[in-house]
Amino acid sequence: MSEKHPGPLVVEGKLADAERMKRDSNYLRGTIKEDLKEGITGGFHGDNFLLIRFHGMYQQDDRDIRAERAEQKLEPRHTMMLRCRLPGGIISPQQWMAIDKFAEDKTLYGSIRITNRQTFQFHGIVKNNVKPAHEMLHEVGLDALATANDVNRNVLCTSNPVESELHQEAYEWAKKLSEHLLPRTRAYAEIWWDQEKVATTDEEPILGQTYLPRKFKTTVVIPPQNDVDLHANDMNFIAIAENGKLIGFNLLVGGGLSIEHGNKNTYARTASEFGYIPLEHTLAVAEAVVTTQRDWGNRTDRKNAKTKYTLERVGVEVFKAEVERRAGIKFEPTRDYEFTGRGDRIGWVKGIDDKWHLTLFIENGRILDYPDKPLKTGLLEIARIHQGDFRLTANQNLIVAGVPKSEKAKIEKLAKAHGLMDAVTPQRENSMACVAFPTCPLAMAEAERFLPQFVTKVEQVLVKHNMPDEHIVTRVTGCPNGCGRAMLAEIGLVGKAPGRYNLHIGGNRIGTRIPRMYRENITEPEILASIDELVGRWAVEREAKEGFGDFTIRTGIIRPVLDPARDLWD
Repeated sequence: MSEKHPGPLVVEGKLADAERMKRDSNYLRGTIKEDLKEGITGGFHGDNFLLIRFHGMYQQDDRDIRAERAEQKLEPRHTMMLRCRLPGGIISPQQWMAIDKFAEDKTLYGSIRITNRQTFQFHGIVKNNVKPAHEMLHEVGLDALATANDVNRNVLCTSNPVESELHQEAYEWAKKLSEHLLPRTRAYAEIWWDQEKVATTDEEPILGQTYLPRKFKTTVVIPPQNDVDLHANDMNFIAIAENGKLIGFNLLVGGGLSIEHGNKNTYARTASEFGYIPLEHTLAVAEAVVTTQRDWGNRTDRKNAKTKYTLERVGVEVFKAEVERRAGIKFEPTRDYEFTGRGDRIGWVKGIDDKWHLTLFIENGRILDYPDKPLKTGLLEIARIHQGDFRLTANQNLIVAGVPKSEKAKIEKLAKAHGLMDAVTPQRENSMACVAFPTCPLAMAEAERFLPQFVTKVEQVLVKHNMPDEHIVTRVTGCPNGCGRAMLAEIGLVGKAPGRYNLHIGGNRIGTRIPRMYRENITEPEILASIDELVGRWAVEREAKEGFGDFTIRTGIIRPVLDPARDLWD
């Protein structure tokens, strides 16, 4: 990234109100405990509305019935979305059975949703079931601490690598990174688990009393799979192996996808290479990156507070030198690595020790019993007999991992009987959406509910042009905040208004290039007309095995985004 415009290390000015909220929260306690006992409203009061995010929850309401309730002089139907902390996405069958039961008994929607942050979340938890949710997680060895707001969030890890021997080592580092960077406050245990307050002063040696300026995301990546979309994240450790053993990591810093419509001071950005470190420096370097962002990140404007903006403001080399100083190391030159894909390998894949992994495609990550596809029941039945573990993927799918050959037939029979192994096209496998309506308060357009039918129409375009087995990495997000990772897609739709999207093209299949806006504020028929025209050209003019995004760049249909801080909006 450019070093043209280095700026001040610290942005001076009036602090954002979120900084006051964090400072006054008594290390994230606020008055959440008292608020839980108040039954007048189904929501949380004042600062608690934001503070609960540090505890893994967002307050939401059903936007489909908001107007109707307003006419009835009722407040919105407030419920909570709760997101689990699950480094590397690994969960035991016993844990799965507990979350299945909670979803069934204690949520309004009855579903479990796998997120592209490689964890699961519940939607529709009413206020008096919030504490039982945290208690249930605790009983099975899980928690929701630090899965939202201004902290290091759930740490991702490549879930089904080609070299499966590396997975256990990389996964252990994902767990270590998660634990090392967690908030130290006892507020979570006091509020949700009724642990007594320890008579000592709270300290946050890494995150600080007012935590980070903005959300912070970390990944562990095992080439050649970029299934975690590393360039959507602040800090990325790319596994480097010799003779099948993990020896260190390449570090990339400063990725992020969130933008604001029309605000040229916001932009998507790919992460910058800092260099290679041996394993023994991993935690020290991670801490140094986080504390540098803690101290230098913009606390006056939350729209420019993420690590990507800090790097652009102070310069990559300045930031990197500060990380070296704080960690007491010098980065070595980046080691060679290559990405060849980022999708999950659907179906059976053989791992190590004669064990097998079955990757199940879960459209939109939404696990529910549908009339013709009882997915939730099917996974529960598999959990009851499976002796390995489940792995949630950053593509919203689920892997039944560690299956002995002797158990393969039983697992497969259950999966097929419940619609978990139905055939899907490459296009559907490589399409993804965020939640959006009805529960996300930021949504401007549909995403999850829009995607299935939209993909069917894209499939029809591919068939029309004699490309039924091809795919275009497609992402739909209901607003420009980036949850659906549309800004790393070959075709990215970013919600602008109900039924309208900005169409971005020109990303690539491996997720290392930002797409550029091709058409603004258009409807689905207009989007499909553009895709039809472009796919028609792709079918005739493509080079051998050339992906759609690469084709649009090579032929000049769209210019590549080379320096997003300065030319994304041109």
